Amino acid sequence: MNKVALVTGGTRGIGEAISREFAKKGYDIIINYINSNEKGEQLKEQLEGMYAIKVLPIQANLENEIEIKDMVEKAIKEFGRIDVLVNNAGIVIDKEFEEKTVKDWKKTLDVNLIAPFVLTKLVGNEMMKQKKGAIVNISSTNGINTYYPTSADYDASKAGLISLTYDSAVQYAPYVRVNCIAPGWVNTEMNQELPEDFVKDETEKILVKRFGEPEEIAKVVTFLASEEASFINSAVIKVDGGWY
Repeated sequence: MNKVALVTGGTRGIGEAISREFAKKGYDIIINYINSNEKGEQLKEQLEGMYAIKVLPIQANLENEIEIKDMVEKAIKEFGRIDVLVNNAGIVIDKEFEEKTVKDWKKTLDVNLIAPFVLTKLVGNEMMKQKKGAIVNISSTNGINTYYPTSADYDASKAGLISLTYDSAVQYAPYVRVNCIAPGWVNTEMNQELPEDFVKDETEKILVKRFGEPEEIAKVVTFLASEEASFINSAVIKVDGGWY
């Protein structure tokens, strides 16, 4: 019987790479998305055609607690359990610091921090019943040491997700391992519109002298979810190419 993974924001960028990597590892997958219904169905058809797995795309707005609860209920009804939760979905609203609004902050925190809390509570309780599970949170080096005033709300949300990781690891010990990945610059749609000079300057700060690829983040996620990482808990792992 396949293990089951729930990946939020699982149809684009790092989330899509995570979904694909779990598929390669033989997991059944619940792929959450908000707008990309067509992409969700395409991924389902493609991954089920390539691997002996089942894919369940579920549309859910992570700003809405009821939709989050409905998604988890659908997943449990379909598969009977969830073995791995990946809190990957995130948004960024880049504006000059003085132009940022309370509405911007609330939206960012709702998706990037409050939704992971709700999901962790719902799925963590299910994992405690089965006395086994792994949760992987996708934070950012923005929550540790790469701060930009234009991303103040994003930075705060990612720092909060790291704190949630520590608290959740304590809450669900000893049966559920909760870890966090803090990616640095990664080649995703979110970063394709960055100014060329900015990309050049940031690349110079990275020891390996390049941005990362979504697949490189995904491989760390599946490792942390696996039994190979059975003694890793409450950890925050930077995957940033050595940014300094």
